[in-house]
Amino acid sequence: MFGKRSDTVALKVDQSAPAPAPEPAMPSPAPAPVMSRNSDEPSEEYYETKATIFNALFETIDVSALAGMQPDKARTEIRNIVDEIIAIRNVRLSVAEQTQLITEICDDILGYGPLEPLLARDDIADIMVNGAKHVFIETNGKMQKTNIRFRDNTQLMNICQRIVSQVGRRVDEASPICDARLLDGSRVNVIAPPLSIDGPALTIRKFKKDKLTLNDLVGFKSISPAGAKVLQIIGACQCNIVISGGTGSGKTTLLNCLTGFIHPDERIITCEDAAELQLQQPHVVRLETRPPNLEGKGKVTMADLVKNCLRMRPERIIVGEVRGPEAFDLLQAMNTGHDGSMGTLHANSPREALSRLESMITMGGFSLPAKTIREMIVGSVDVVVQATRLRDGSRRITHITEVIGMEGDVIVTQDLLKYEMDGEDAAGNIVGEHRSTGIARPAFWDRARYFNLEKDLAMALDEAGS
Repeated sequence: MFGKRSDTVALKVDQSAPAPAPEPAMPSPAPAPVMSRNSDEPSEEYYETKATIFNALFETIDVSALAGMQPDKARTEIRNIVDEIIAIRNVRLSVAEQTQLITEICDDILGYGPLEPLLARDDIADIMVNGAKHVFIETNGKMQKTNIRFRDNTQLMNICQRIVSQVGRRVDEASPICDARLLDGSRVNVIAPPLSIDGPALTIRKFKKDKLTLNDLVGFKSISPAGAKVLQIIGACQCNIVISGGTGSGKTTLLNCLTGFIHPDERIITCEDAAELQLQQPHVVRLETRPPNLEGKGKVTMADLVKNCLRMRPERIIVGEVRGPEAFDLLQAMNTGHDGSMGTLHANSPREALSRLESMITMGGFSLPAKTIREMIVGSVDVVVQATRLRDGSRRITHITEVIGMEGDVIVTQDLLKYEMDGEDAAGNIVGEHRSTGIARPAFWDRARYFNLEKDLAMALDEAGS
């Protein structure tokens, strides 16, 4: 474990460490407190001390041996060495400060550095890093700044590279934008200098360790119990579903919930830019897009994946997010026997979602008349589910809308369920209710009857209207 490390191995672990300075034979700096006693945020002296100890650690540690250890044993080894360095250098630290320092150094070497405590919290939905000094989180729909900081932008960039390299991607000046994911499925976006002026910008969309269900959404008041039952029937009777919503509205969470009602015997193929869906069925094939390599070759787009799906004998195709020409291929799949396919897209209403589908097909270079594209949408999409993030930070399913048909050149839709706001309470939280529009026999009634679910559907709609 001990012994002089090689520079090559050390760089693989943390390129952000400054070049170590030669150490005196008998180092004896004057002891000094390194934490600000009147603030929760560490002082500049703390970060300087951490950097010094970090460099001394790399002069002592055998990184290759460390990499082959179990994480718990590796942390124990690091802790023992850091304790010795602190004693030799006569650094004055309280027990709490020393524990924090050792934890942070272990996180720097073995994990994602300052991000580790945030990633461990299950109440955080988003982590937003705007350069080394500014880290924000979203909890309970509210944004707040943390006292987390990185040593410098170099350390932040190295952690970004560590994250994206785990899924075979890269981020650098030549390729400064990257979508990736953590091993737990959390979605990651990195945009690096020179595009990001004040240092790398890292955004992580975290997902809860325990997969949410429709019952959980009922508990959060995102949907009423009757509305959840309607969604369950829609998912079970193989309706083609488009989930629409803005950024952070809960589209992917809702998609995960709806896939829970797919029969275990069905073959499901998912297509995503960064694989994050958490399907529980046994017969799932997960596909992920790929950026071009250094020579600009080898790129695999979402449209390529969706086209290839049709050759893989799918029963359901799930597209994480529709944002381009793949919309045409997805509609083709929905219209050629792959009932129960699902996808999400960015739009602020069901009507806008259908318009966006039409626009994406048009921008994809398909020279089809507008009416033909709309007829394809009507023949493919059965239901649009609208998710919205309200101004108080809460997330609601605001519309369950079915696509009926065409009247002339216009697509006809009807709402089965809508969320209507009644005002707000004293704490500023929006108060409202999911209400039925009174449709007793939706257009997918025959499909529900085919799966022996028409009675359940009638009861759910009746309950929603009461």
